[in-house]
Amino acid sequence: MSDFAFAFIDCEFGGLDPELHDITEIAVILTDYRLAELGCREWKVRARPERITPEAAEIQGYDPAVWAAEALPLRQVLGELAALLPKDKVVVPAGQNVRMDVQFIERAYRSCALEYPFDYHVIDLATLFYAWSLVVGEPVAALSLRHAATTAGLVDGSVPHRALADARLTLETFRYYVGRLAPRRASEAGPATAAASDSPPPAGSSR
Repeated sequence: MSDFAFAFIDCEFGGLDPELHDITEIAVILTDYRLAELGCREWKVRARPERITPEAAEIQGYDPAVWAAEALPLRQVLGELAALLPKDKVVVPAGQNVRMDVQFIERAYRSCALEYPFDYHVIDLATLFYAWSLVVGEPVAALSLRHAATTAGLVDGSVPHRALADARLTLETFRYYVGRLAPRRASEAGPATAAASDSPPPAGSSR
């Protein structure tokens, strides 16, 4: 396990389709396998205006004048991102609904003819949040970052739609739920877990 590192990634996009929309921001927070932070970085990405919907621009605060002054070319950003990753570790993408970010990033590396630098596995906060809900026996109303962070008491209300802020909140929320999945006795577990522990083992197995 010590050979793994995690890249808590959040991207902002011009829309939800990687074939039609561009990445506008990328943020990454690197941690070791115990979630201790190793470094972080955020980039504004030079995007094509016609590949950014008005709705996406409003949600994430995209300002063409700011991006024209501060954004970097996609190929440069991807190169700097890859250079930031530890070369002696298997770097696993992590985040909230991180498959969406990975789809955009994979496509971006292909379009720039660059080698994709991450492992093919992903670690998702939504899965951890749902696992926690089963352990404690508390149904969840949504699997969003806002709901997971609000349930953890880390935010009260809306969450910012900016890449680094979302990546930071995702990491903090992930740490919160990892810390609350410690082993416990069946009598202390939620009803779903207790029922599972009381059920007979499958045929041919032992406990």
